[in-house]
Amino acid sequence: MMRAGALAPVSFGSCSAILGARFMQAVSGPVLETIGVSKRFGGVQALSNVDFACRSGRIHALLGENGAGKSTLIKIIAGVVQRDAGRMLLGGEEVVFATPREASAAGIGCIFQELSLMPHLSVADNICITDPPRRWGFIDGRAQRHIAADALARAGAEDINPSAPVSSLPLSRRQMVEIAKSLARDPKLLILDEATSALTAADVTRVFKVLKRLREEGLAIIYISHRMSEIAELADDCSVFRNGQHVATFPAGTKSNTEVVEMMIGREYSHAFPPKPKRDLRGVQPALETRGLSWESALRDVSIAVRPGEILGLGGLDGQGQMEMLLALFGALSGVGGETLVEGRPVTLASPQSAKACGIGIALIPEDRKTDGLMLPMSVRDNLTFAALDSISTAGIVSSRAENAAVADMVKLLGIRMGAADDAVGTLSGGNQQKVVIAKWLLNKPGIILLNDPTRGIDVATKQELYQLLRRLADEGAAIILYSTDYYELIGCCDRVAVFYDGQIVRLLEGDQITERALIASALNISTADQGDVLLGEASL
Repeated sequence: MMRAGALAPVSFGSCSAILGARFMQAVSGPVLETIGVSKRFGGVQALSNVDFACRSGRIHALLGENGAGKSTLIKIIAGVVQRDAGRMLLGGEEVVFATPREASAAGIGCIFQELSLMPHLSVADNICITDPPRRWGFIDGRAQRHIAADALARAGAEDINPSAPVSSLPLSRRQMVEIAKSLARDPKLLILDEATSALTAADVTRVFKVLKRLREEGLAIIYISHRMSEIAELADDCSVFRNGQHVATFPAGTKSNTEVVEMMIGREYSHAFPPKPKRDLRGVQPALETRGLSWESALRDVSIAVRPGEILGLGGLDGQGQMEMLLALFGALSGVGGETLVEGRPVTLASPQSAKACGIGIALIPEDRKTDGLMLPMSVRDNLTFAALDSISTAGIVSSRAENAAVADMVKLLGIRMGAADDAVGTLSGGNQQKVVIAKWLLNKPGIILLNDPTRGIDVATKQELYQLLRRLADEGAAIILYSTDYYELIGCCDRVAVFYDGQIVRLLEGDQITERALIASALNISTADQGDVLLGEASL
């Protein structure tokens, strides 16, 4: 039942043009507004009576831990999921979106952290896939490439070839295609959910310029990021969510980072990494050692060692060979030259199966948990135990008792928040999905743990939990190699940091040498004597 004077909901099966024309008529009011919106998934209350509004010509940041309700809210706005209660107004009209296509037709563009691209198709095919240009009833490939080129240029990615297959692009370039795909539809409201988490520093700079230009053009932008520096640079307004509730909205810059984080987690916040133990490991035999490791042009004569109880960081700018180093050590690359030793014994890492085998015990936490780390439609239970089936099986038959015990142990150890073990892992928040990826490998009790940017897209509280876990694993004797694009993680977590440049290690930092100044200068392959000059442009990196 509707109260007197309420507007009838607009269905977008046939009336999408109406809202498009009315968007800018309501400039004095919010472009989008939710009133009392609630959503439940099984036993989890994802949103509870949320009131929220955003306006044209402003970037509105949504802040909160993973699982706070931010992604659920934008999925409701984008027509991906349906609200259980409440109202949503777009340009002053109450709306109900049954599908993402209806939301898109109404002028809502949404860029999720999880890519929606089809790798086997070209960039142009992906950008125009919902409404390709046609000529004589057939797709007009030439016109499609022109549309794609214009969208890529608008996204600051004109260097991407519209004819290139998406599968040939690295993750950061695919994310730029995703952004271009949304801009090609000329949205009036643009939503970005951790859309820069996979981007290189150069791409992030381009995207920021694009977003600032779109704001000047009058676009309303909702922006989700766990990187406070991004919020400080971009946001006009901020809204904090916690446990499915809207806690507060305030102008950007009126709260300190500490105040914002305390609102997000609901308690006093102290950003501290776990203390590093003071112990001399120089005489300890390395758990893992490489000698002259090489692979194509990405790795060139890399020699390094990591000892039990140590966290070794891999630093440097993006794309300098760090990722290939981890993949080579996990047996995921063919044709790797040089020698690898585990506990002093030469080993052949011909495949991931051989890397994780008994006697070697290497685990890799991949960069992209959605595609490389998890099977999203399958249950939390299946994802947790998939890599450790041998240890919970007898004669090829899985022991339910052993499986349940293993799942319970990992859920408790990592504090995984979920409804039930049989729920699809795709229903969990990003931080809890990342915990499942880590727990999956911990069940194998690996002695050597490789991590590829493990806190990408993770909220501050979950980050601290992972930092504590890594230090505890190291204290228990694991040898850990951590690649991170966050300098503060390398400084706070690592005992030593090997800085990569052009496929080589150019400097090995340890102890008090691990500073932001040293990491940046080494990443640029500049001698320490010249560091004072380079830091003048530090903010632009």
